[in-house]
Amino acid sequence: MAIIADEQKRIFTLQTQNTTYQMKVDPYGYLLHLYYGRKTKGDLSYLLTFADRGFSANPYDAGTDRTYSLDALPQEFPYLGTGDYRTKSLIVRDSRGVYGCDLRYSAYEIRDEKYALDNLPYVHKSENGAPGDEGMQSLLITLKDDRLGLEAELCYGVLPQLDIITRSVVLKNAGKERIVIEKILSASLDFPEGKYDVLTFYGRHAMERNRQRQAVSHGIYSVGSTRGISSHQYNPFLILAAPETCETAGSCWSMQFVYSGCFEALAEKDQYNQTRVAIGLSDEQFSYPLEPGDQFTAPEVIMSYSSSGFGKLSRNLHRCIRDHVCRGRYAHEVRPVLLNSWEASYFDFSGESLCKLAEAAKDLGMDMLVMDDGWFGSRSDDSRSLGDWNVNEKKLGGSLKELVDKVNALGLKFGIWFEPEMISEDSRLYREHSSWALVVPGRKPVRGRYQLVLDFSRPEVVDYIFSGMCEVLDHANIEYVKWDCNRDIADVYSATAKDQGKVLYDYVLGVYRLLEMLRQRYPKLLMEGCAGGGGRFDAGMLFYTPQIWCSDNSDAIDRLRIQYGTSFGYPVSTMGAHVSVSPNEQNGRVTPLETRAVTAMAGTFGYELDPSRLSAEEKEAIRKQIRRYRRLAPIIQYGDYYRLSDPFCDEVCAWENISSDGTMVVVTAVMQAVHGNMTENYVHLQGLDEEADYKVTDPGDTGLAAESIYNGAALMEGGIPLPVRMGEYHSYQLLFEKC
Repeated sequence: MAIIADEQKRIFTLQTQNTTYQMKVDPYGYLLHLYYGRKTKGDLSYLLTFADRGFSANPYDAGTDRTYSLDALPQEFPYLGTGDYRTKSLIVRDSRGVYGCDLRYSAYEIRDEKYALDNLPYVHKSENGAPGDEGMQSLLITLKDDRLGLEAELCYGVLPQLDIITRSVVLKNAGKERIVIEKILSASLDFPEGKYDVLTFYGRHAMERNRQRQAVSHGIYSVGSTRGISSHQYNPFLILAAPETCETAGSCWSMQFVYSGCFEALAEKDQYNQTRVAIGLSDEQFSYPLEPGDQFTAPEVIMSYSSSGFGKLSRNLHRCIRDHVCRGRYAHEVRPVLLNSWEASYFDFSGESLCKLAEAAKDLGMDMLVMDDGWFGSRSDDSRSLGDWNVNEKKLGGSLKELVDKVNALGLKFGIWFEPEMISEDSRLYREHSSWALVVPGRKPVRGRYQLVLDFSRPEVVDYIFSGMCEVLDHANIEYVKWDCNRDIADVYSATAKDQGKVLYDYVLGVYRLLEMLRQRYPKLLMEGCAGGGGRFDAGMLFYTPQIWCSDNSDAIDRLRIQYGTSFGYPVSTMGAHVSVSPNEQNGRVTPLETRAVTAMAGTFGYELDPSRLSAEEKEAIRKQIRRYRRLAPIIQYGDYYRLSDPFCDEVCAWENISSDGTMVVVTAVMQAVHGNMTENYVHLQGLDEEADYKVTDPGDTGLAAESIYNGAALMEGGIPLPVRMGEYHSYQLLFEKC
């Protein structure tokens, strides 16, 4: 059993293959956290300590016992109203404006299945019978406040084979008066002792998810987003780690928010050297009312623990997201190699030029042509026509169906770009429905990229956009959609909302509703999420789109860092990555074509360039790259991923992919620096069978001889020397087969 309930002691224990999570209902009905870490047995309530601490308040129920204070005890769901002055997971306000509640244990339920969430993404049973399905269970613990009639159902999901525990909270107003939620964090973890580091992933547009590691010190360290999307600036994901933790050793815990809007993630060290980490909704511009009978569901959090370093933690999360977050055909299928029109022509294209692109793509061995921005309304630049999803047949020289049929006749699939959440002031839609934009009355709006944001908290707006998209998708054989979102939300005002504090949360629910309607209507459609690249790269979007454009920056060397940081929480199969031109159009860097290719292969792989500008030698190189990708893609996208170096510190960036059966190993390395009288760099493999031998079946340009055989332990301990080559940014890729 993954979940054990000791009713006599009122202790709940969650067991996975390698971890234990335990909590206890104390004599006063408070739910205290006991332990989360390496697998253990027994009653861990002995870890609780009690002392008379000055200025730490005592609940009235404790009577004269001044040693009992929730200001110093570890809790499962800390809330305002108990005398705990640390970060709260819940703050509510009653109909009189009084803050706080008093939630006590009421009941529990164990289910032999993973709970589901209404209208939100969540970890689910796999669609392909993955190992993580075995032993999956849920624990639902109900806490009640009798004065308010407030009920909090704490939801725990256990995937024992993957060392994954999920958490969510459902709040129900079972009383007779309105309650307002002012703050809610979905998961909180308390550690009564120990020194820790916290890892977060920061960035900016075109340089997302840079890893940052710092010691947890006294006070609160917090990252988050108030932008309406999860953001380029901070990812909704954190890791807590022992100071000595590295890729292959040490304890670390992760929290990953399955949500695509505003969030907060924090680490706090209190006056007694206790550490609390938590993640959930941002409370800025959030104030959510619950009328009698209403309920509110907090988005899910995926948690995992590893005693074997960051690499094992990441692989736990990769398996969970690949098999239990992503859905549909392409969750487990190698993606088509595509040519995207954006950097080939930007807005300047025609049906004829697109057909020429398609012919070039076919000649190079690609699978799909994607028509990016500029095909609708009077869209000739980024200042107009968003919201007018009608095909510009004059620009295309005919109907969309005619164009798609021509591309299909070449043997290629066809894809198309949308930006459903946005509206241009210069558009037919805005002239007819200006109140559908998020604009504060009496004030000029804040623009972003010349555009405003549609009010997706309103069902009629979502339904209108769905109808417009269907009008396009129903009339041509479109097999891929790139969903873009090119600005943050600044003006939060809905013309129909009675409570503006609901708008940002309901907006995200509207995005999810549109995505789900499209998914249901077009189950074979491959959808790629995008928000100016990686501005909404989160587990919530991956529930609807099995891949996300990792960054608008396609420079191979910058991508090494972007994809490295992304890999801590997200699998390779979710990272949209393309080969683009050199010098790169984002930063002017010159890199070899082979290096651009192997870097993009550490993602979904495609091209974003004009083949007519390539030399015959470059075209032949691309043909070979595509053939190699098709051979290696099942290993790279659906095998186990290992980070072999740190591109922020090391001269070489190296990574490894091992097939699911352990028989094939792909090692890729890119040199980031070259110097006079250059020293050798060695790459040490990971995850091999120490007793087995491995044969080099494709040495690439590494200096190793094909068919050479090496011992697994030798490859991990001694490593592989990379030959020194003249010039910048050379790459190496080789394939081993277990003998």
